[in-house]
Amino acid sequence: MKIAEDITVNGMSCKHCVKAVTEAVKALDGVKKVKVSLDEKRATVEYDDQTVGLDAIKAAIEEAGYTTE
Repeated sequence: MKIAEDITVNGMSCKHCVKAVTEAVKALDGVKKVKVSLDEKRATVEYDDQTVGLDAIKAAIEEAGYTTE
């Protein structure tokens, strides 16, 4: 089933950070759409919960060097 989640991402300070988070999340199987907002410090992710889970998405963001809530 397709799910959309807003994830707070801390530590982003520039467009490069937005790109890094976007690419880290897009690389996961099951992720359909990613929109990262630097101003809102948020990633909105649409994904198939049968393929990937929220914990894996947060882990990918954290592996890219950012923290999540």
